Amino acid sequence: QVQVVESGGGLVQAGGSLRLSCAASGSIFRIKTMEWYRQAPGKQRELVAGITSDGSTNYVDSVKGRFTISRDNAKKMMYLQMNSLKPEDTALYYCNVMATTYGYGNTDVYWGQGTQVTVSS
Repeated sequence: QVQVVESGGGLVQAGGSLRLSCAASGSIFRIKTMEWYRQAPGKQRELVAGITSDGSTNYVDSVKGRFTISRDNAKKMMYLQMNSLKPEDTALYYCNVMATTYGYGNTDVYWGQGTQVTVSS
């Protein structure tokens, strides 16, 4: 099976930076798309940023210019560099991986457990 683990969350003051990491492991044949989602209490889960296997990226408007998504295909890792953090960025951040496995030819979706980001004013 596929395992997805996020790390790098923590408590930071407004204006500070954090770098989130997402590690995928298991019977992965190929990772297609990797995405970062976030969910704050009482709010809908939203797509923050995504990156394809070719390196194409997209961001939600609220983080453009502040967040940068990247990936290392060889290491099966994804990163989210978050700069100029705002209290509104406080949320549980999830890694989502779309991948094929050796035992299953179709693309499946795998979620991590989430890493908490808290930005204080």
